[in-house]
Amino acid sequence: MPTAVESTFDVVAWFQDRALDDNEYLQPQKLHRLLYLAQAYYAVANYGRKLMPATFVADEQGPVEPDIFRAFAAARPYIEPAPLPERVEHFLDSIWRRFGAHSAEHLSRHLCGHAPYAGALERGPRAEIPLSEMREFYGRAADPARAAPGVTNVMRARVMRSHTGRPVAVKQWMPPSRPRPPEA
Repeated sequence: MPTAVESTFDVVAWFQDRALDDNEYLQPQKLHRLLYLAQAYYAVANYGRKLMPATFVADEQGPVEPDIFRAFAAARPYIEPAPLPERVEHFLDSIWRRFGAHSAEHLSRHLCGHAPYAGALERGPRAEIPLSEMREFYGRAADPARAAPGVTNVMRARVMRSHTGRPVAVKQWMPPSRPRPPEA
């Protein structure tokens, strides 16, 4: 299944530019946490489809995308970002609005307690965090005990116009999740 964007660098550039628009310095650790959350929630909202061609691993401080980590180790490399589709920009804006105000430490502390990361770290440092586990964990209904909001609490509604010109909030339809029937 193709990814929604061509390159992870395009998503990185979007987050960095958004932080600058908000007069904020985007710490590298916070960037990695936002990328991880974006990949996870995009998979939940889009039937397992990846937002970007990225793989996350469990580092001691939290989830990291190793290629981005290496590319940005010295400084932000010059990359001409491709324009993102409107739906992707709207999605990233939702991620930024929900998680962007939190510090890198806050995001790391919470994500390190989540099952996909913890399971990967148990397998060893730099173990891959499977997208299927991310989707399963973040796709569950919101549960305060898990400290992970459900996708409906992350995605903000798009505002469109009705046939009369009245603004209407629109959300992507998601079928209700049904328990799997017992195997015979």
